[in-house]
Amino acid sequence: MAEATAHGQGQHGLHAVHTHDATAVQADAHQEHPIKLYLVVWAWLFILSACSYMVDYFGVHGYLRWTLILIFMMLKAGLIVAVFMHMAWERLALAYAIILPPVLVLVFTLMMVFEADYTLFTRLVYFGNSP
Repeated sequence: MAEATAHGQGQHGLHAVHTHDATAVQADAHQEHPIKLYLVVWAWLFILSACSYMVDYFGVHGYLRWTLILIFMMLKAGLIVAVFMHMAWERLALAYAIILPPVLVLVFTLMMVFEADYTLFTRLVYFGNSP
């Protein structure tokens, strides 16, 4: 009888530990972040948007214009994804699953840009300037 009682307590103790772990996981999933974090991110989004507007206001042209606009856009998107979509607190595997494909699309697009320049160069060399 003593074994049954000890065995029953052991199961109850194990169940209590398992329930505690599940509660801890739920608490982590529903954690609240301080309002200061969101206000700081909103301020940075405002500053980056103002910088993007200043590119147009000061009349920056050419590749510098598009480079600055894309940099500000990517920084704003990164802040939004990291904080407002809670990606900064997700598991690394989920972050890679969401962030890695767009990064690879950008890499492959950059590779296509260089390939297009090379293709145009070889066509001009071998076929001349005529259409």
